[in-house]
Amino acid sequence: QLQLVESGGGLVQPGGSLRLSCAASVPTLDYYIISWLRQAPGKEREGVSCISTGSGYTENADSVKGRFTISRDNAKNTVFLQVNNLKPEDTGVYYCAAVRGTASRCYARRVIYDYWGQGTQVTVST
Repeated sequence: QLQLVESGGGLVQPGGSLRLSCAASVPTLDYYIISWLRQAPGKEREGVSCISTGSGYTENADSVKGRFTISRDNAKNTVFLQVNNLKPEDTGVYYCAAVRGTASRCYARRVIYDYWGQGTQVTVST
């Protein structure tokens, strides 16, 4: 059973940066497509970034393009989300999620996954 644990959230001023981490409990993430999703208060959960297996194809939602970067360190079984130039509308709980399988691409807007972390809070405010 895959378990995911997020960390790295916090309070940051507009324009600031954070590095979110998603640590996995399995020996390898090679067979899992991993995504980061977020949920703001009163809003539906939305997918923001994903990374596929194999070549590591990545995709970002339009709202975060040019500001968020997803990456994976297979040796550490960890997926990262570098978030730069944060805006107040980026505030929310950020979740790491996964689905088992191999694919040459992924879809950032996908919200249905088999495995979820507990989330880490990101607050962008002055």
